[in-house]
Amino acid sequence: MTIVVSKTRKEAGSIEAWSVSKAKAKLSEGIQRALSDGPQTITRKGRKAVVVVSAEEWERKTRRTGNLAEFFAESLLRDAKVKIERLKHGPPKIDL
Repeated sequence: MTIVVSKTRKEAGSIEAWSVSKAKAKLSEGIQRALSDGPQTITRKGRKAVVVVSAEEWERKTRRTGNLAEFFAESLLRDAKVKIERLKHGPPKIDL
């Protein structure tokens, strides 16, 4: 198994491959690179498996903005004239 940690965005194109033992031994360096250089990609069996990012970046990327009502109000489909008809007899019965 090989772990690949991507270089900084400035050095994109060059990728450093780490063995599992080296990655374990240098975990703190990987964390430091995620903090200073940006996301660090780790692969397993030659495929991207995970990305290590700083807590600050994770919070920024996952922060919710607005609420559901605002989302629908800003939707490109708000003027689409979609007609939704409700079933008059209730939901269908499901046999288990």
